[in-house]
Amino acid sequence: MQLWLLRMHHGPCYVNDSGRYLAYGRRIAEEWFFEHDHQLRYLGYPLFISFWLKVKAGRWGIVLGQMAVSALAAGGFYDAVRRLARGSTLPALAATAALVLWRDTQQFNVYILTESLFTSGTILSFWALVRARTWQGWLLLGVIVSLTAMVRPNGFIVPVAAGLAGLTALYHLPNPRPFRLAMVLVVCSLPLMWFVLNKLLLTFTLIETYQRGEVIYGYSAWVVQPTAPLNLPPPLPLMSPVMRLGYFIVHNPVFFTKLAFLKLGLFFSYAKTYYSVGHFAAIVAFIYPCYYLAWRGTRRAAVWLPARVFLATVVLFQGFIVMMTVEDWDVRFLTPVLPCVFALAALDAQPWLEKVQQRATKDAQEPRSGHQALRA
Repeated sequence: MQLWLLRMHHGPCYVNDSGRYLAYGRRIAEEWFFEHDHQLRYLGYPLFISFWLKVKAGRWGIVLGQMAVSALAAGGFYDAVRRLARGSTLPALAATAALVLWRDTQQFNVYILTESLFTSGTILSFWALVRARTWQGWLLLGVIVSLTAMVRPNGFIVPVAAGLAGLTALYHLPNPRPFRLAMVLVVCSLPLMWFVLNKLLLTFTLIETYQRGEVIYGYSAWVVQPTAPLNLPPPLPLMSPVMRLGYFIVHNPVFFTKLAFLKLGLFFSYAKTYYSVGHFAAIVAFIYPCYYLAWRGTRRAAVWLPARVFLATVVLFQGFIVMMTVEDWDVRFLTPVLPCVFALAALDAQPWLEKVQQRATKDAQEPRSGHQALRA
């Protein structure tokens, strides 16, 4: 799959955002210079690029490095699903086959964009969570989660998902004291969270985006027009970014709800106007059933609950972020969370997969007449 993608794109793929990542990585490699404000949120990816530029590997080094991390993540993905399936290889094989063979989850490995590392980091965080049983394991999870969060601005969904999974694990311990202590720490950190959220929203022009009625970023053909004049919040110096956002939602509920759910529907529908009929058919035949199985998988009691919480939170939180911001013209926001969908879907399908295997094994062991063998 990787070689086919490289051949199709004639090597490393340079697109609109690639230039600023390469320029940032080059400044780090040559001057050890780090940007401020909005660009600081992409720190992890330019650091990754700077290493390959420092060793004179260029764009090929970046892409081959992404492919290597992706391969490592695929191995971790198989191991994590197999562990959750209590050692059964069938759901692990099914989930990993979906991850590897579904083109859209692999295509960004040949692009100079954040999607490849973010997808791999999310998968490796999932693997580390499933293996975390000792303090060393939880420490490894913390390191991987922190590195993943640095790759792109919405990378914080991974530590949030890991944190909720950790709280779930603590809640089910016989001793309630660790959970209570964790909750005290969460409450004490709320002012810091408020400060960080305001800093994150400071450079995002969300209110202006809402005014334009954009469903897809920069795409004026699909916009929502307000039926009445919008009630806008006071400017930034007079009101914090979070309060401005809340003000807009409260004072324009119908317009905001319509806009938000259109973005959410477009996000999960996977529908893009430039897709071929075959691509649409593949999405309807494969991805939509995976959504249904994944929803069922979130309620599968046989699967370790913290892992289900992590996988579901990553998917739902990404959808929530799209609701609050904009959808992308491509599938750059959806593909990083598809591995979570594949894992939950395969775990829900485990009983059916094992039943099919048992039937196939039984048929293979039973003696057959010549007519039966011919029919088989």
